Amino acid sequence: MKVSGFTFVRNAIKFNYPIIESIHSLLPLCDEYIVAVGDSDDGTLDIIKQIGSPKLKIIETIWDASLREGGRILAQQTDIALSHCNYEWCFYLQADEVLHEKFYPNISDAMEKYMNDKNVQGLLFDYVHFYGSYWTVGTGRHWYRREVRLVRNNIGVKSYRDAQGFRVNGKKLRVKHSGAQIYHYGWAKPPQDMTLKQKNLDRFWHKDEDITKKYSDKNFHIFGNLDEIEEFTETHPAVMSHKVGNIDPQLKKMILRARKRKNLIQWIEENILHFRLGEYKNYKLI
Repeated sequence: MKVSGFTFVRNAIKFNYPIIESIHSLLPLCDEYIVAVGDSDDGTLDIIKQIGSPKLKIIETIWDASLREGGRILAQQTDIALSHCNYEWCFYLQADEVLHEKFYPNISDAMEKYMNDKNVQGLLFDYVHFYGSYWTVGTGRHWYRREVRLVRNNIGVKSYRDAQGFRVNGKKLRVKHSGAQIYHYGWAKPPQDMTLKQKNLDRFWHKDEDITKKYSDKNFHIFGNLDEIEEFTETHPAVMSHKVGNIDPQLKKMILRARKRKNLIQWIEENILHFRLGEYKNYKLI
């Protein structure tokens, strides 16, 4: 069994994406790693080249402005990287997603277990969404809990919509759970940095005039509802150790002082139903 890793990235330095850490976190599981590097103006291509792994294959791309709406350009760039993958399993991490090394055995076992089961088209991962800092996580209902990140090659898999997940011929993938988590660091930024990043991302969904109006007089607001934020008390991936530091004592006090009021629907889901009502699932768990 061999594994292809794949991703896409553009202007990672400017928008503070942990792309180097992301790639290094997945490299031990891969036999090759495909990186579609978009036309950046901040030296992103150079830092990817400096990784220096013989597994790395860089595809230089130009982002098509006509694919701006609906995040379609993100799916297109994902598909470009996927199209260059050569091996049985294809493992996708976005530029702000990192894999914890403690999950390597679980993932390897799952890939081996389902390698010859053609009914299984992909593997599903739980998500930890860091929000506002490296030591706080979002817990509200709007955060997606799971997504497919490992797909079987050569069955027609394509990135879906804005590249959050995948489909085959327009149909949801049949998946098994990987027994692992993805650590999502895309929102682990101070308000000023978060505003810069979000304004850039909004360009792929909204018109320029709407973006200007949205950000005209304020930064992106992070800690508005402390009921939906909890302290992260576990360990980060080793590749992130130089970034995460320690939790700000004032932030820790703020979270501890906050009266945690569960959304009524969320409380019912967690304590009575044990599933999320109306949850978006871009997969079929089998």
